[in-house]
Formats: sequence, C-alpha cells, structure tokens
Amino acid sequence: MYLCGPYLNFEPFSMKTNTHPENYRLVIFKDMSNEYMFLGKSCTETRETGKWEDGNEYPLVKLDISHKSHPFYTGKQVLVDTAGRVDKFKQRYKR
Repeated sequence: MYLCGPYLNFEPFSMKTNTHPENYRLVIFKDMSNEYMFLGKSCTETRETGKWEDGNEYPLVKLDISHKSHPFYTGKQVLVDTAGRVDKFKQRYKR
C-alpha cells in the first residue's frame, strides 16, 4: 500500500484525557405520560431516586415523552399536555 499527500508523515495520535464527565452513572428514565421506565447511563443531575427491577436504588430522571409515547414511534397522534397549554388555547379561541 502506498501513502501519498498528507499521510506520508502520519503519526498515530492518542485520545484526549479528561473529556468524559466524572458522574456518568446508571439512572432510571421514567416517561410521565405512561409510566414507562428504562435503565440507562447519564450524567444528568437529579435529587430523586427510584427502585429498579433488580431491587437497587438509582437516580430518577422524569421525561415528558419517550419512544413509548412519541407519535413517530407509536403511529398515533397523542397530545401530551403537561402545562395546560392546549386547554388555554381552546378557551382563548372558542367560538
């Protein structure tokens, strides 16, 4: 194999150190629209904890929507109204 151009003086490089956060850990993500939960890794700050199926306590991150409730993945158009915005809109433009 022949190398040409900028690859003639190619030297392997090392990965940067200290780029990942220190508090990267397992957390429970909970979809508040349908109570679906899944375990994943994150460095999101949270004060709440929840119990997982294995009996251990993990930090809990509450989500407004996930793949179990998003219309793209479910194929259904569902309105998730967490702040009452849809009701305010309907009252404002009621005829």
